[in-house]
Parts: sequence; C-alpha cells; structure tokens
Amino acid sequence: MFQIVFNEISAAEMSRLPKDLQLDLLAEFQFLPEDLDQLDTEKFGKIERERKTLFRYRAKDYRIYFERSAEGVTIHRVLHKNTIRDFLFRSKLPMAEDEQLGAAKEFWKLIDEGEKARRG
Repeated sequence: MFQIVFNEISAAEMSRLPKDLQLDLLAEFQFLPEDLDQLDTEKFGKIERERKTLFRYRAKDYRIYFERSAEGVTIHRVLHKNTIRDFLFRSKLPMAEDEQLGAAKEFWKLIDEGEKARRG
C-alpha cells in the first residue's frame, strides 16, 4: 500500500493551513509511485545532493518537498511559493530551479531539520 507520511515539521506546516486548503493540497497531491520515474515537469521537480533525491511537487501556490520511501513518500516540507525561505532558495543563481535547490545549503538545512524531527 502506498502511504504519505508527514514528518513533524511538515505536519505542523500543514496544520497551520486552513482545513479546506489542506484538503485541496492533498487532493492535488495524487500520483502513483511509477509517476516519479517519468516526471511531469509541470508539477514535479527533482533535487539531488550526493546520493539523496528529493522531489518537489507544485500544488496550488505551495511546494511540497518529499522523498520516496519503502512505504510510499515522506513529506519533508510544505512551503508557500511566496515565503521568504522559498524565495531565498530560488533567487540566487542563473541555473535551473532544481539545480539551485540542490546546491543551496539552506535548502538542505530545512530538509535535515525535518528529518531530525521525525516522530518516533
């Protein structure tokens, strides 16, 4: 069975959103695991560092950052496209968006915070 697992930080980010927006984002965040093998670049991005691969999914005005897991996907962050943090990741270099994210230490720090805060 394919599961969507939120870490503690991404769960908190989602819970701060209005309930109807949460439902809209989750309704839009529907795909099959095999969809990650052939990404629709309109909705998905792929961010890599060393041997770690994260995916970005665009849902409405939000970006959902997640990785594949044995059970399905683990969501690390849910960021509005117009937040300061999200803007900082996207505003610096003249390369492709996902390449910028892969090279940005600040981005990986946000992801690492979420991994450290995983529920036990």
